Amino acid sequence: MDLEDFNSAPEADIRATLLACCDVRSWSDAVLAGRPYADASDALRAAGTAALAFTPADVNRALAAHPRIGERAAGASAEAAWSRKEQSGVATDAETQAALLAGNAAYEERFDRVFLINAAGLDATTVLAELHRRLENAPDAEAAEVARELRGIALRRLARVLELEDELAERQS
Repeated sequence: MDLEDFNSAPEADIRATLLACCDVRSWSDAVLAGRPYADASDALRAAGTAALAFTPADVNRALAAHPRIGERAAGASAEAAWSRKEQSGVATDAETQAALLAGNAAYEERFDRVFLINAAGLDATTVLAELHRRLENAPDAEAAEVARELRGIALRRLARVLELEDELAERQS
C-alpha cells in the first residue's frame, strides 16, 4: 500500500492493518491520529514514538498474537504470514527444534510469557544465543527488552505495509 492509500483508506481498514502490525489499540489510535502523513518516513517516526508508550498490559496483549519462536504461525492472516516470513531463517531441523522447545519452556517458566525476538534476518544459532542470554535477565530488564523487540516488530511490519522495509532495515543496521 502506498502512502496515499494509507492516508486516504477508511479508518477501519487502516486500524485493522495497524492491529495486524501490533495488537495495541492505543498505538493504532496514535498512528491513525497522525494521518495524513507527508511521507512514509513520517508515518514510521510517529509509529515509533507511539510505540515508546507501550505499557506492560499492551505488551502482554500483543504477545498473545505471536507464536513461540520456532513454531510456524497457522492461518492466512497478515500476522501469520508476516510471522512465517520473519522466522524463515530459523531452521527447524530436529536438534534445533528441540533446543527451541526447551528454551521456550525455560523462558516461559521464568518470565510467564512467550519469548519474543525480532527474528527477521536471524538464524537459529543467533536466536538460541539470544534466548539463553535473556534467560539471565532480571524480570524488569527482560520486560524492557520484550517491549523493545515488540516495537521493532511493529515498525518492521508497518514499514512492510508502507513498502519501506528495505529503508527501515538500513536504519536499524
